[in-house]
Parts: sequence; structure tokens; C-alpha cells
Amino acid sequence: MADETEAGKGRPTPSRKEAEAARKKQMKTPMSRKERAKRDRAAREEIRLKQREALKTGDERHLPLREQGPVRRFCRDYVDRRRNFAEYLLPFLIILLVLFAVAGSVSPTATTILTAFVYPFLILGTILDEFIMVRGLRRELRARFGEDAIKGSTTYAVLRSTQLRRFRLPKPQVDRGQELGTNYR
Repeated sequence: MADETEAGKGRPTPSRKEAEAARKKQMKTPMSRKERAKRDRAAREEIRLKQREALKTGDERHLPLREQGPVRRFCRDYVDRRRNFAEYLLPFLIILLVLFAVAGSVSPTATTILTAFVYPFLILGTILDEFIMVRGLRRELRARFGEDAIKGSTTYAVLRSTQLRRFRLPKPQVDRGQELGTNYR
């Protein structure tokens, strides 16, 4: 086993003087506007791909700025652990659209009755559920992070609660009904 050697890099190690000269030469080579734009575009694309992957996996290091931090993570977990009326709004509206199309062809009175009762129910249900969620979230944010954490966080939580759980990004990290821990610092 002592006779086995690893393959070398195939060239001698440059001296410090040669390495510094090569580095300086590389820094001095003027880049054209096109080359610089191409390099910048590749760097932005790499960052975007890392962020996209982080949104799928929940990796805190590469999340976009608006998603980073313990307060935002807590807001995400707070919303994801409960069932929200607003997340079912879009599927319900699609069903309602089909019902209106069918009921409208049968009877215009049925469409009027559906409109008069269903829309107010949907609007009031959504408002009430969001009010309850925001009130509880604010109470928890004050207790865990202080008064400064509330600004912008409730809007973030409301927008997240209107998305179907399956399509939320970053992906939910907690199960429904799961208790929230204390590891948010």
C-alpha cells in the first residue's frame, strides 16, 4: 500500500512571484462590456438557482432576503400549522363558477340567490379567519420577538395564508396542528 501514489497535478507549483504576476495580469485584462454582462448574468443566474432550490428545501442560507430571518420563519410556521379559510377560496370560487354557469342556464333566479348568499359568506369567512389569525400572530410575535417584529410580518402571513398549502414557497416545514417550538432565534 505504501507504493501507491496519487496522481499529481501534472505541472510544477508556480513560485509566489509567478502566481502574483499571473493574478495581476488576470486583473488587468480589460473585459469588454459584453464579457462583463455575460459574467454578471451567469452570477445572477447561479444566485437565482440557489434561491429557487432553497425555497423548495427551506435552506435558510440561500433564501431571498424577504424570506430570511427568525421572524419570517416563525410567521411561515404559524400560518402553515393551521387550516386557513382563505387557502380554500380559489378552489371554492372555481366550483362556484361552474355552479353559476349551470344555474344560469337553468334559472336566473338561482344565480341571484347563489350570488346573494355565497359571496357574503366567502367574504365574511375570509375576513373573520384572517382577523383571528393576525390577532394570534401579533400576540405571539410580541411575546417572542418584541414589538418591532410585527411591522410587515402580518401582511406576509396574510399573503401566505391565501395560497394553497401545496404551492407555498418556501415549502411548509411544519405539519398541520403541530405545536410551535422555541427555536426561532
